[in-house]
Amino acid sequence: MYKNAIESYSGYIQLQQENWWDEKTIDNTFAYSQEIENLLLQDENVNATIPRVESFALASSGSNTKGVMVMGVDPEKEVHLSDLYQKKVTYLLTPEAVEKIKNDSIFSEKSNEMVEMFAGYSYTNDERLLLDLVIEEEDTDTCLTLLKKYASYESGSIKIGEPGVWLGARLARYLELNTGDTLVLLGQGYHGVSAAGKYEVKGLIRISLPEMNSRAVYMPYDIAQELYKCGNNLTSLVINLEDNDDISLAETGKRLSEIVPGEARIIDWKEMNEIMIQQMETDNAGGVAMLVILYVVIFFAIYGTVLMMTAERKREFGVLVAIGMQKKKLASIMSWEMLFLGLLGITVASIISIPIIIYGSYHPIIFGGELAYMMADYGFEAQLAFQPIDSYFLWQAFIVGLMVSLSLIYPVRKILGLEVVTALRA
Repeated sequence: MYKNAIESYSGYIQLQQENWWDEKTIDNTFAYSQEIENLLLQDENVNATIPRVESFALASSGSNTKGVMVMGVDPEKEVHLSDLYQKKVTYLLTPEAVEKIKNDSIFSEKSNEMVEMFAGYSYTNDERLLLDLVIEEEDTDTCLTLLKKYASYESGSIKIGEPGVWLGARLARYLELNTGDTLVLLGQGYHGVSAAGKYEVKGLIRISLPEMNSRAVYMPYDIAQELYKCGNNLTSLVINLEDNDDISLAETGKRLSEIVPGEARIIDWKEMNEIMIQQMETDNAGGVAMLVILYVVIFFAIYGTVLMMTAERKREFGVLVAIGMQKKKLASIMSWEMLFLGLLGITVASIISIPIIIYGSYHPIIFGGELAYMMADYGFEAQLAFQPIDSYFLWQAFIVGLMVSLSLIYPVRKILGLEVVTALRA
């Protein structure tokens, strides 16, 4: 969730006017120049800068109006962050398309139900469309041919210097706009001047964050500067980093803060997403509680196994001590045996799980059909992403090893307190 928010909107670090984040008005902008960009690009951890002009406006089409967020962007540079070109809509389930699909006998009854459920939805690729419509693999080629015929959508491009906009797919559906239609924007520009303009809709884009998908209007940032009469000013300059872990992020932010002009400041994603951080911390607290319960279950499973192995071998231990083996030596052998079994279990589990985790981190589980519809209503992207292997993986191995070590206390105490006569009668 937080990667979606960061990588489709804010980025990990930004250059802003010092008051912009607290008061998001077009007046709180900073002067953008090639010199500033060159200074930032000299840093070893910076690989690109992405200019933004953000503000709000009233969008209108006929009798339909809605407050929207206007995003002035450089589409070519956005490849480093949100990659808007990959979000262009290629399929749109319009009412006409839905009716034609339902009337075609090639689609199954279940697929027709899904088509009706997802009426009005947009798609950026074949895979997601086929998954949502629950189309079987053997029917993929035939159904996809008909879907391209009925629901294919052509989205154009926006370019620096050319007036035109991309709309979030949900916003376009609400305003009843399509490629080639005209969108009217009305707002307040720099230092109170009026901001008004008419722009051709060049295409639709589908953003994974539902709130953005229903409110975002994208245009070239120089056209946004012209709309809001803010000259060559920007509201933010997103700084794309080679390494964005917490330590590198803090070090890079500190270095860049020393070279930015006085009216601007460096701000990182944690400060820009305080509410999301609180949600993450709350979610993590619930996750910790579940982990504690899981650890208790695992510990008692291990302890139960050790308890059983000790009880079953009580007579064996008595015989060994009776023929002269020292109890300390026997306890040591038992401990090494248990540690070896624990290490074997951890190793086998790691060998099995590592390939699954690596594959899952590059190929998230994509949910389709009714589950995807439900998750979209709750504002989640319909997929389950795997966390790449990190220090957490080593910690789990360490904790399980610690559980094995703690479970050894019982057999060691039993062996050291062993009564030979009683053990021989077991």
